[in-house]
Amino acid sequence: MRSMPRPAFAAALLVVMSLLSACATQSAEQRASGEIFDPYERTNRSMHEVNKAMDRAIFRPASNGYVKIIPDSMVTSFSHFSQYLSLPGDIVNALLQGDLRTAGNGTMRFLINTTVIGLGDPATDFEIPPVDTDFGETLHVWGFKPGAYIELPLLGPSNTRDAVGILVDFFTNPLSMASNPPIDNLGLYAEVLERMGDRGNFSDTVDSILYESADSYAQSRIIFTQNRQFELEGDNPDAYFDPYDDLYAD
Repeated sequence: MRSMPRPAFAAALLVVMSLLSACATQSAEQRASGEIFDPYERTNRSMHEVNKAMDRAIFRPASNGYVKIIPDSMVTSFSHFSQYLSLPGDIVNALLQGDLRTAGNGTMRFLINTTVIGLGDPATDFEIPPVDTDFGETLHVWGFKPGAYIELPLLGPSNTRDAVGILVDFFTNPLSMASNPPIDNLGLYAEVLERMGDRGNFSDTVDSILYESADSYAQSRIIFTQNRQFELEGDNPDAYFDPYDDLYAD
């Protein structure tokens, strides 16, 4: 049986996720108040506990050991390599967003960093700005709302729009479309190493959120929502709210 082409598969997943998101809609009052839309809170909290258990048993000790054993320079190189492999997807998303400057910066960074096989970042020495975008941001530019808050297995906090974005990015990176792509699995391994580096280097901060908060789920939800809004809206004051007003309201 012939497998479905990756772009077609991603499109099918997009339709499915769109249909699922239609099952829960945010009221006008919720939108006006800035309340985090979390109709699946019970399921999300269960997944959050699963993710915490996985972090405590596997990811946290592995990440801490990784940054202690592997030299900092190698940890940084692996992180550069992961970012390098994501650049073609970043370029495509920048073009879909109509952002030619970011697409150009991404192209220049990819070409320059190819000279060191992506293990370094000489493009920064040439003062070429970093590029970091995704299909979730593309959907935002196209006018799609975040949708319901979702806690994803292993990946953690997200929302319906960004969950769709993750799926589309995974299946449509141009590097994965070549015949017999040599980096089909290498990209995944590189991203895992990058996440391990981040988890190990920021262990104290992550631990304080997951294991020292009175309600780690609510804290993670707030931090993700505010950070994502900042990434997408920049310094637009109209895009923000104080989630603590709702969280601790009498």
